Amino acid sequence: MADAGMLRFHVPEPEVRPGGTPDFSNVPIPKAGSVPRPEIDVDPRTIRDHAFSIIRVLNRTGEAVGPWAGLLSDEELLAGLRHMMTLRTFDARMQMAQRQGKTSFYMQHLGEEAVACAFRKALAPGDMNFPTYRQAGLLIADGYPMVTMMNQIYSNEADPLKGRQLPIMYSSKEHGFFSISGNLATQYIQAVGWAMASAISNDSKIAAAWIGDGSTAESDFHSALVFASTYKAPVVLNVVNNQWAISTFQGIARGGSGTFAARGLGFGIPSLRVDGNDYLAVHAVAKWAAERARSNLGPTLVEYVTYRAGAHSSSDDPSAYRPKTESDAWPLGDPIVRLKNHLIVLGVWSDERHAQAEAEILDTVIAAQKEAESHGTLHAGGKPSTRDMFEGLYAEMPPHLRRQRQQAGV
Repeated sequence: MADAGMLRFHVPEPEVRPGGTPDFSNVPIPKAGSVPRPEIDVDPRTIRDHAFSIIRVLNRTGEAVGPWAGLLSDEELLAGLRHMMTLRTFDARMQMAQRQGKTSFYMQHLGEEAVACAFRKALAPGDMNFPTYRQAGLLIADGYPMVTMMNQIYSNEADPLKGRQLPIMYSSKEHGFFSISGNLATQYIQAVGWAMASAISNDSKIAAAWIGDGSTAESDFHSALVFASTYKAPVVLNVVNNQWAISTFQGIARGGSGTFAARGLGFGIPSLRVDGNDYLAVHAVAKWAAERARSNLGPTLVEYVTYRAGAHSSSDDPSAYRPKTESDAWPLGDPIVRLKNHLIVLGVWSDERHAQAEAEILDTVIAAQKEAESHGTLHAGGKPSTRDMFEGLYAEMPPHLRRQRQQAGV
């Protein structure tokens, strides 16, 4: 046997670094409409290839084609476009507010709007999402008030969470949005547990777990898959692969599995990859997975192939770790532009109406911002009361907290 020589430690490297030419040649993109739509009770072993392909509905000319098309009416598509446009405008205004010192922190959804906005329309009232910090589209698409979202971002006197959460870490039981945790991946196992509890109590509600590509390296991700698979929990396990985990490219967390969806195969979970910038494809796959869960067929793992066009957060500078033009080279395009073009092909939209809608949405967002700022911002105006630190924690306040509250005079 030949001498193998010294061992070498392997560290995956991205295809290109800052200053280089963006390269997405390693992203095979199948033809729109080419991936079959299986029955919801399919044996996961027979659709193994779905974990390595990409389900697409919109083709390059804006037409909806293939077996995953035709689930949404023109009116529903127009509403979806407006939700994505609203989220993008909301993001721009809040990012600007952060730069002006009105809030301490913000995270944009630029390029990822279709994932959460389309997914929300596939759920039923009472279903519960366990989100990360880039799924505000779940709230926007469900009609959650923008003023309330802004109050939480500003941590002002009208903040529904009383200043107890970091900006953008929303919470709304009524809108199926579980309180966001800053600890990565914790929400994944929580979603599975909530789904199991729903099944144990013979309820009809399902759960949706959300995680980013980088956080799949956390142990809670794998624990969640074990429990979801073993107990056939009624949960949709979502992985948003936006190519970058802060400054670390997806290859670090993905390992040698080839795709994030492929992680589900070893647990016997049906696993699919979908074009995350295709509103119609995201909705269709979400609807399929939700129907499986609601039919007692167990979990589905869905990987959304998208791209984080903006910075990871207001504290991040992506030019330090990727080419500045990389987002322009992303081969799956912009989700808003793609849905807009599809609606134009259908004859129910136009460039002129789109421009008008942009102006209307901007006016609406600015009006909401003015109302929120009337309640205070980070450094000006009303703040949550000191009293709020002691409220809502215990059914009966313990003596040591009563003494502290008395000492604080609140």
